[in-house]
Amino acid sequence: MTQPSATTGQGRSRLGAVLVSPALILLAAVIGYPVVSALMTSFRADPTLQNGFFTTGGEFAGFSNYLHWLAQRCGDTSCPPGTLGDQFWTSVLVTLFFTVVTVSLEVVIGLLMAIVMNQAFAGRGFLRAVVLVPWAIPTAVTAKLWFFMFAYDGIVNRALGTHVLWTDGAWSARTAVIISDVWKTTPFVALLLLAGMSGIPGGLYEAARIDGASPFQCFVRITLPLVRPALLVAVVFRALDVLRIYDLPAILTHGGGGDGHATTTLSILTVRQIQQGYGGASAISTLTFVLIFGVALALVRAFRVNLVQSEQHGMS
Repeated sequence: MTQPSATTGQGRSRLGAVLVSPALILLAAVIGYPVVSALMTSFRADPTLQNGFFTTGGEFAGFSNYLHWLAQRCGDTSCPPGTLGDQFWTSVLVTLFFTVVTVSLEVVIGLLMAIVMNQAFAGRGFLRAVVLVPWAIPTAVTAKLWFFMFAYDGIVNRALGTHVLWTDGAWSARTAVIISDVWKTTPFVALLLLAGMSGIPGGLYEAARIDGASPFQCFVRITLPLVRPALLVAVVFRALDVLRIYDLPAILTHGGGGDGHATTTLSILTVRQIQQGYGGASAISTLTFVLIFGVALALVRAFRVNLVQSEQHGMS
């Protein structure tokens, strides 16, 4: 049997590069240009929009747009109330709060749902299909649905026997956003974890039961370690989504609640800033990108360390 030559391998590599190049060019045009344009705009004072694509005018402002968001504080008399310095840090805290709480709840609930759906029982296929319904509903529809449910005379207050203005108070508005987001996206997490559990050989559980392992020990020693790659994908995907969340709080609470900024995320603040200047909005977008990139890198490294340690522990 003849072995492929180096020339043949190089030819295949060139052919692969040629076939992939149209997709790379399209990605560069659709993704690369907006990113570079936003970065350049963030260093300009007051650019204006022209033809829907290009910004003109505006002098080079250096890092003034970034310093405006990062260094300006609006709690003293030198800064008028309602200016944007405090709003940025408030939006950062609100975004991180939503990310930690919603992702944690979705992972826990999604893991329980995946365990149930992974069992053999009558109607399992129907249950898996029904569980995916909230995830299939568009986010705008979900937000409007929960907006009516959280209304003063809505089903939530009637079911609980309360009279809460859910979208007006600071913590009640945040609670409404968290409940809505968890309801919609937990099925996505459950689906990913279920796919990871489906790949675990059943013989591992049978051998563990023969050795006297309890169901909890099987879950801790077998299920969790082997489902970690799927768990990494679910956590990273959902963390990136929540860090960029806009439509659900914007429709459900109009980005307000309490002092008017209780549910204002970084994406909502960016859209509001666009009405005042593209330079400041581009600076927020760049800072948001840096934050998302840092969180994603930290999560991937943390899970990678855990995976390597688990493999070494299993080989020892």
